[in-house]
Amino acid sequence: MIADKESVSLSSVPEIHVMEEGTKAKKTVFVGGIGDDVDESVIYEHFATFGDVIEVQLPSAATNLHQQSEAKHRGFAFVTYSSTSDAQDAIDNMDLNELRGRVIKVNLARPMKTPMQLGGNRAVWESEEWLKQHVKPLNQSGGVQGRNAAKQNAGGEVVPSEDGDEVMEE
Repeated sequence: MIADKESVSLSSVPEIHVMEEGTKAKKTVFVGGIGDDVDESVIYEHFATFGDVIEVQLPSAATNLHQQSEAKHRGFAFVTYSSTSDAQDAIDNMDLNELRGRVIKVNLARPMKTPMQLGGNRAVWESEEWLKQHVKPLNQSGGVQGRNAAKQNAGGEVVPSEDGDEVMEE
């Protein structure tokens, strides 16, 4: 059956090509809990037994690009396989197993969330929709002018202070 898929060109069946791109995340496994003594070659050595490893990523703990050579990794890695079945074999066989004296967690890698999915770094009031729903015109907001108007209605006289702010005299 695999031979049949290879004989069909991708241009005549675009669904196969789209599926291949969509399954890239399903070919990558997350390996968590690795020790400081583990590097890419150790990860490759242990995970290559389950299939053809395309890439091993070990994110650096360095925040400064000049210090990357002396910095350790962040305690996790990503291993990308050529097929989803190889990735699943690695998960099935390596999850909660020991690697250099530490129990590791191995599962399917999830794509990073975009800033829009995370909610971003923006305050809610920076959104036009929020402003339209929650903000009143200044004369109706109850701000300084609204408080002063309420004080005047209560019988007090509003006079400017030395620093320019208005204060109420009783």
